[in-house]
Amino acid sequence: MFELPVSEIIMFAVVVVIYFAAAVAGVLQLLADGEKYRRFLLPLVSLAVVLEAVILVFRAVELKAVPLTGLFESMIVLTIVFGLVFLFLSIAIEQVWFGSVMVWVIFALILMAGIVARPASEPHKIAATPWAIAHGIAMILGGASITFATANAFVYLLGKHKLKQKKVMQVLGRVPNIEKLERMTVFGIRAGFVLITIGLISGVGLILLLGTDITAWLTDGKVTPIIAAWVLMGIMLIFNRQLLFKGSFRAYITIAVFILILFAVLGATILGTTQHNFAGY
Repeated sequence: MFELPVSEIIMFAVVVVIYFAAAVAGVLQLLADGEKYRRFLLPLVSLAVVLEAVILVFRAVELKAVPLTGLFESMIVLTIVFGLVFLFLSIAIEQVWFGSVMVWVIFALILMAGIVARPASEPHKIAATPWAIAHGIAMILGGASITFATANAFVYLLGKHKLKQKKVMQVLGRVPNIEKLERMTVFGIRAGFVLITIGLISGVGLILLLGTDITAWLTDGKVTPIIAAWVLMGIMLIFNRQLLFKGSFRAYITIAVFILILFAVLGATILGTTQHNFAGY
């Protein structure tokens, strides 16, 4: 993060502080008589999303191109998309546990973005091709869909746990009903599966365009967990259609998919087990 230009460091630090404040408000609203703090969530998240968009504008001006293919920029776009999802859904879903989990997920994502933050680098020619643009957009939106599904899966497991402990009052009116959480989880996985499929197809298009060995691409430290997550989502959707997966098991599979995607986005890059970039093209 400290490698960024001073203007971006200041802007990013402000975004982190705002999301932290939203996360704290999310915790406070869970306390007794704490629902009054809920009114702070929408303006805080809205302000953070706007400031993140400003960071991307700074990058676009500096690069004279759409800042999309860098990992830091991709993480910023991911948090913006997830923040917008939160803002739209908050209108329809007012339960405090849902809002709290959503803002904490966004806060975690922005901290991860800080880990991989790097100064803007010159875009490579391949990054401007339709294949690369489709690949970047599909993977970012797919990641946002899976993150959304995971947030719902977590709230679902939390609600089930509270109900098993007969703590009905901690669930009633504070957590969306179980059926709604199941529907939103499946919706997120379906959307994520379609988008990741588009991302993989466009990725193959890039491989053919570059003339890269497809075996090396398939065994890359970033691509392999994404393919594993895609397979898991496909299996879950098939078995879900046949009504063979129960809600709790589906929720655990969703979380496993999220962990695989998270490792692909951050883990492989930090550990240096991937060559998945546009350098040299």
